[in-house]
Amino acid sequence: MPDLTAPVHPDATRLNRPSGLRSLHLGETKVTYLPDGVARLRPLAVLPDSTDATWAAHPEYLDETGSLAAGVGSLLVEHGGRALLIDAGFGPHAFALPEGPLHSGRGGDLPASLAAAGRRPEDIEAVAFTHLHSDHLGWAREPLLDHAEFLISEPEWAGRDTLEDEVAAALAKNVRTLTHDEEVFPGVRVRVAPGHTVGHTEYVITGGGRRLIAFGDAMHSPIQTAHPSWSSAFDHDLPATATHRHRLLAELSEPDTLGFGVHFADVVFGRVTRTSAGTSWHPVDA
Repeated sequence: MPDLTAPVHPDATRLNRPSGLRSLHLGETKVTYLPDGVARLRPLAVLPDSTDATWAAHPEYLDETGSLAAGVGSLLVEHGGRALLIDAGFGPHAFALPEGPLHSGRGGDLPASLAAAGRRPEDIEAVAFTHLHSDHLGWAREPLLDHAEFLISEPEWAGRDTLEDEVAAALAKNVRTLTHDEEVFPGVRVRVAPGHTVGHTEYVITGGGRRLIAFGDAMHSPIQTAHPSWSSAFDHDLPATATHRHRLLAELSEPDTLGFGVHFADVVFGRVTRTSAGTSWHPVDA
């Protein structure tokens, strides 16, 4: 069991704030996190296996409201002049909830983030979704991305009955369904990893001798890398996500393998290190 009295994480100042624009190069492929907004999560509610003692020992994860600050946004993948988005943020919305795992959230920054990355909305040829929760498909419901193809795994689209009818209809005209291990963009392959949702999908991006696994909501917080058995309250199948997380962390600890956690505060890109004490997340900024 990880030591709850362990020293404060060396990147403590980055663990309780959402990320700004951050980029990495994988050979000729550039990946950039594009922030759209932030979600504030109630820590005990979103990670029900955690305790008050957990957060007392690790206050560095909590913002001034006592919440986990989870970034919400997209991953821009650029190669040879082409551009793909993975996920589409909240969209231009804001809300607060009186109870449950989600305290509050807001989006709206994706157009400005695209511009800051030197891209126009019309440059985006497709949006590849990890899953169909509202914090991942937001801008797909807006005119901003109306021209783009929407790439969704076959099992995720088959399970779209959880969507409101008007949302499903807005997506349907642009949808192309994906199968496991399909290449959807140069160096970007589909990996269907159900658990968080019925067709939750990861994207494996390779280039320059490195690979990056955009793992969607397989994890919501870097603290889960030290506690892989902790599934989130948002997960559809808790045992399945825990089993997958153990495999994912083993993979992320392999040489030349990086991860992208869209909700990972200001440490969205990182690698996993494994020691006798367990596994942990370490940000990578280049």
